[in-house]
Amino acid sequence: MVPADLPDRFWPFADAFVAGVKLVIDRPRGSAHPRFPQITYPLDYGYLDGTRAIDGDGVDVWRGSLGAGRVTGVVASLDLTKRDGELKLLLDCTAAEMDLINDFHNQAEWVAGVLITRPAGV
Repeated sequence: MVPADLPDRFWPFADAFVAGVKLVIDRPRGSAHPRFPQITYPLDYGYLDGTRAIDGDGVDVWRGSLGAGRVTGVVASLDLTKRDGELKLLLDCTAAEMDLINDFHNQAEWVAGVLITRPAGV
């Protein structure tokens, strides 16, 4: 059973998670994917230095244009080629930017993602 206050707790927790941590952009907007050069990144993509995701690397982050320092959504992704699943944080993304990110994570037959957006007022 999901606690009723989970959404209210998760989003401020996510903001605290990214606060004060260095964001490293290793794949700038418009750059090619390292394994699939036909795929380009629609926004800046990188990771949070000093954090660890399920793959042992830093937690992945997409950075949008809002500049408020808030996590505006997350993408839960599954990759059949790597056989892994990850949670990607969406930092300062508009609704249109989140749609671009969601499309990015669903453009190939071997990957799938689901976008979870931060509710208004939380």
